[in-house]
Amino acid sequence: MTTRVWSYLHEYEQEKDDILSAVEQVFSSGQLVLGESVRGFEAEFAAYHGLPHCAGVDNGTNALKLGLQALGVGPGDEVITVSNTAAPTVVAIAGTGATPVFVDVREEDFLIDPGQVEAAVTPRTKALLPVHLYGQCVDMAPLRAVAERHGLAILEDCAQAHGARQHGKLAGTMGDAAAFSFYPTKVLGAYGDGGAVVTASADTDEAMRQLRYYGMAKVYYVVRSPGHNARLDEVQAEILRRKLRRLDAYIAARNAVARRYEEGLGDLTGPGGLLLPATNPGNTHVYYVYVVRHPLRDKIIEALKRHDIALNISYPWPVHTMSGFRHLGHREGDLPTTERLAREIFSLPMYPSLSRATQDRTIEALREVLAAL
Repeated sequence: MTTRVWSYLHEYEQEKDDILSAVEQVFSSGQLVLGESVRGFEAEFAAYHGLPHCAGVDNGTNALKLGLQALGVGPGDEVITVSNTAAPTVVAIAGTGATPVFVDVREEDFLIDPGQVEAAVTPRTKALLPVHLYGQCVDMAPLRAVAERHGLAILEDCAQAHGARQHGKLAGTMGDAAAFSFYPTKVLGAYGDGGAVVTASADTDEAMRQLRYYGMAKVYYVVRSPGHNARLDEVQAEILRRKLRRLDAYIAARNAVARRYEEGLGDLTGPGGLLLPATNPGNTHVYYVYVVRHPLRDKIIEALKRHDIALNISYPWPVHTMSGFRHLGHREGDLPTTERLAREIFSLPMYPSLSRATQDRTIEALREVLAAL
């Protein structure tokens, strides 16, 4: 059984009564689509971020795609992002008809290198799509400066950063809009798919609501421009409403797990050895995943299997190397830091209910494997 499946089952045992109560409430309400639970979650998730608008959608990929479209991105445009991300980030760009343009990431935090962004801007560039990867925020100030100089929109990819902060500002509040995923393993996860876009702009929010509902305005059957069927499910919205009240507790628990890893592995770090996650100054990390790095990653993972410990790699294949994006014309070596990280990074078990005993077993096995290298 994988760590991700176990984390879901363990959480369900702890929160089962509340989750089933949410399902019963929706099924008994008589309104199963865009009802009170969706409206309530949208209002509460917007309020959590100190923003006036939130539009729930059916998944995080459509949150990105529709968010870009709501900001005016379409065929012929370019969107600057990273290749060190989950494929849906780039799939969403392609889904708008725009072209993804990749820049490399920084060694120290695996996040987009703001210093490379301006050189990637062309007359076709319409938006920047920074990914707040693994649980901490991209350095947003220089990105905003580039966006302002060139008249670009910023859509934050917050799929892995619910509740993360930078200098006190929440992820999702530092661009023109922000897309969230509520896939079950996320920091704030549903019991199925779900997503949302938050924004301070009434126009962007109105565009989102039309796009998620076939392109219709308030009058059913009146399509202003072709949209999608991408509504947030009422059951998932009610579950998310309840879990949103526990979001800060989830984050605190994840940080406690991270501290135990630092205590148990901190003496093994150094050049050429194990590298633990670094939190940038001003950032509050939420540790969606706990990503470490070692040049002998594959040997380590194979050895840990003999201890019955299976670890994830986030992500082993940079998006620009995937066959589905061969048409972009990239070759090996185009993004050297991204490509090197893909050979060295791996994720240790990380979820709020991870027991100390399970974590200690992982730490002990990893120490033993590293000592034998």
